[in-house]
Amino acid sequence: MKFMKLGSKPDTFESDDKFHKYAVSDLDSDVTVIVGEFTFYLHKFPLLSKSNRMQRLVSEASEENTNDITISDIPGGHKAFEICAKFCYGITVTLNAYNITAVRCAAEYLEMTEDVDRGNLIYKIEVFLNSGIFRSWKDSIIMLQTTKSLLPWSEDLKLVARCIDSVSAKILVNPETITWSYTHNRKLSGPDKIVERDENAIPKDWWVEDVCELEIDLFKKVLRAVKSSGRMNNGVISETLRYYVARWLPESIESEAASSNKHLVETVVSLLPRVNRAMSYSTCSFLLKLLKVSFLVGVDETVKEDLVDNVSLKLHEASVKDLLIHEVELVHRIVDRFVGDEKRVWEDDRYKEFVLGNGVLLSVGRLIDAYLASNRDLTLSSFVELSELIPEAARPIHDGLYKAIDTFLKEHPELTKSEKKRLCGLMDVRKLTSEASAHAAQNERLPLRVVVQVLYFEQLRANHSPVGSVAASSHSPIPPVKKAEESIVVVDEEAAKKVGLSKKSRGSKSTRSGGGAGGPQLMPSRSRRIFEKIWPGKGESNKSSEVSSGSSQSPQAKSSSSSSRRRRHSIS
Repeated sequence: MKFMKLGSKPDTFESDDKFHKYAVSDLDSDVTVIVGEFTFYLHKFPLLSKSNRMQRLVSEASEENTNDITISDIPGGHKAFEICAKFCYGITVTLNAYNITAVRCAAEYLEMTEDVDRGNLIYKIEVFLNSGIFRSWKDSIIMLQTTKSLLPWSEDLKLVARCIDSVSAKILVNPETITWSYTHNRKLSGPDKIVERDENAIPKDWWVEDVCELEIDLFKKVLRAVKSSGRMNNGVISETLRYYVARWLPESIESEAASSNKHLVETVVSLLPRVNRAMSYSTCSFLLKLLKVSFLVGVDETVKEDLVDNVSLKLHEASVKDLLIHEVELVHRIVDRFVGDEKRVWEDDRYKEFVLGNGVLLSVGRLIDAYLASNRDLTLSSFVELSELIPEAARPIHDGLYKAIDTFLKEHPELTKSEKKRLCGLMDVRKLTSEASAHAAQNERLPLRVVVQVLYFEQLRANHSPVGSVAASSHSPIPPVKKAEESIVVVDEEAAKKVGLSKKSRGSKSTRSGGGAGGPQLMPSRSRRIFEKIWPGKGESNKSSEVSSGSSQSPQAKSSSSSSRRRRHSIS
């Protein structure tokens, strides 16, 4: 830390108690200066030789036949006045980054200018600021911190602006040219790491910890100066905001601190880099936590909307854990914003080409399916509404959605038949992989019609049915080849009765146990019998396929299959 000594005389200021100080001299005190609770017994001549204001105050006191002068509004209070008074006496005083702002403001108040005495206090302070304080990184930060308590004097004297200029200019220099000391103790990894660092090189974010010690309004001014230059990486800006929130925002928000925390959150949000999805540097986890706090401290709606926009840009990076800290209504709002941003792409004629490479869209689809499976507080309506927000192209496979539906059915056994139908109507069984189909075929929580659909399309997959190009892979769904309303087979209650099926006949778990769904010979025995009752002849075809995969169906099977196809209609 840099410092400057002024004066050469020994300190002759003494006190007989905490609030009274004397300038020891052969001459008696002839002026009493009261500064707040402190009283100084001084001499007129040294004070008048350096201060225009003291000349006027002494003159006014003389007119009132008194030697008492009261100063109640001097910036820096009694400490700053004492340093100025000692300078007038030629007593040695030491100026540094901690006290120079107060002394500079007090000297301005006392009008200790060059027209009173050459080489006066204001001049000497300005020399020290330019040659010492503003050349030092740490001193500039410390001095900037002291300006807050001295407003508006420090602002009017442009001390705040000069400190910010000094700090921001040093932030923007090439890190390779830095020669001053700085604080950098953070250990970053994973999403918090900005760049790969050479242990011997100075990192791009060397300045973050020191700047984050500033009060929020000063921090905002520094960061805005840095951002306005256009020379700072947005990733470093975002990391600075994340670190500041971690440094100053408490884990739990108390009601009495809500106001200050509200200001902090609103300021941080206003400083977030405004970029598009491809160049958004703030992590989604950080943004979601900030959004959670914004509701707790009651920030303005415009700030919340701003955060929702930022979160929607990074939704594909979110985790289920991040989403679970929010109410489902807010999650719905975020997803809706994300979908709205993508809508213009979906309406493009080249949509399908876009989707093939759109990892963002697929990631959000998987995220919401996992969220639906994890949130135990969802109602049927909220489950359905959130699921329906996800576009079809975001779910090329419905395994995740099936898991979410199965979990909801397990958590809500009281659902009515119509509610189950509404829930299961979200799922396209043709988009289940063989593993999910095998599980669904034995799932007693699913409605009967859904089970039959699963069996039918799994049979198509296994037998390489000529109905479209059926995928035989156990990891791929059956690609749709017709409109949904023409392709999905629905077995209603009457059809079930005709083949002797009822809810009672689906009773025990043992009747549904069986092998995997890798081929027709692996279909669960109970499920196979159900299937054979609905489509006679398929069972024989399954058996013969073990010997020859090219065996043809019997006329009866063809007739039955043709009849079945005529009964197809939509599940909805």
